[in-house]
Amino acid sequence: MRAGPSQEEVRRHNLGTLLRYVHIHGATSRAELTTKLGLNRSTIGALTADLTAAGLVTEKAPRGTGRAGRPSLVVRPESSTVYAYALNIEVDRLRAARVGLGGRILDRREAPRPRGMQVVDAVQPLAAFLDEMRRDVPAGARYVGAGLAIAGMVRRADGMVRLAPTIGWVEEPVGEALVEEIGDVGPLIVGNIADVSALVEHNRGAAAGRDNVIYLYGDVGVGAGIIVGGRRITGHGGYGGEVGHMVVNPYGRPCSCGSRGCWETEIGEYPLLRMAGREDRSGREAVLGVVEAAMRGDWVAQQAVRHVGQWLGLGVGNLVNIFNPEAIIFGGTLRDIYLVAAAQIRSRLTEVALPACRENIRLRTPELGTDAGLLGAAELAFERLLEDPVGSAG
Repeated sequence: MRAGPSQEEVRRHNLGTLLRYVHIHGATSRAELTTKLGLNRSTIGALTADLTAAGLVTEKAPRGTGRAGRPSLVVRPESSTVYAYALNIEVDRLRAARVGLGGRILDRREAPRPRGMQVVDAVQPLAAFLDEMRRDVPAGARYVGAGLAIAGMVRRADGMVRLAPTIGWVEEPVGEALVEEIGDVGPLIVGNIADVSALVEHNRGAAAGRDNVIYLYGDVGVGAGIIVGGRRITGHGGYGGEVGHMVVNPYGRPCSCGSRGCWETEIGEYPLLRMAGREDRSGREAVLGVVEAAMRGDWVAQQAVRHVGQWLGLGVGNLVNIFNPEAIIFGGTLRDIYLVAAAQIRSRLTEVALPACRENIRLRTPELGTDAGLLGAAELAFERLLEDPVGSAG
């Protein structure tokens, strides 16, 4: 028989659980931690003392509560001195941030990413951003690692970008290229941008409190972050969530993946701009131009938006039947489409999805906006610390 967990293992687990709670929920009183975590007051006191000694949290008395008796101390994450670097490689943008424990963005940089830019050219500005941000890190701050989120299929085992057709990369070791450019950045975790956006919106955004969520991220292509029962579903190799390559129209247009009639050939950036007669343009600004024209009454733009809305609703209906989520979040350019085509999306969803699967569905836009990808990348870096706050020190 396997022996039960040792006292030290229980302690480490409880330290991680407490730190994760404060990281996600922010300043929390000891009394609330006692209730939420199901631990007694003396245990909470010992755990917060350990985390304080490790420089991960602070404890202070709350300001004037107006209540008699000694107030419960408030535990706060050390956001200013415990940090990770977060990097995003998107179709049109390169973003970087220094993110403090608790999900607070302390510093940020971004630059346009011209389409066709190769890996070596993309990692150079990211490396420059990291170098710039390092100069402003306070003395004694604790660095826990870096997370890189990219719009493409990422192999979980080593961060290899297997396929990113919307940015033109195949079998690219992006993490290795970044390390070669800037030197050792410590622990570096690479993930898919839709996946990490789902993670952070579930933790502290539009899907907080809901454990079955699909986050749809759109630009030229479409990907999804899927959370079932409170856990991310990424598949065996980490390639799950490629919903943009769900075939919805077998006789449709060729897709960049080599197939035909994929969902993104009907709802991505290119079909919207093509139907709106704006094939000569690209990027989010071009998508916003179509959306704004539709809102002003431009008939061609309205037809383009309705077309995308119909196909978007059909695909969402399929996903609802498969996963029975509580919430669907529309991120990237799909946010802009949803805001103007919600009626078409909901109507088609109602036609396609089974009543039992859709009866409690909520359609939402990201609460964290364009920061979801950065904050999600930071979550990848923080995970090691949250799993073992004391053992991962150094």
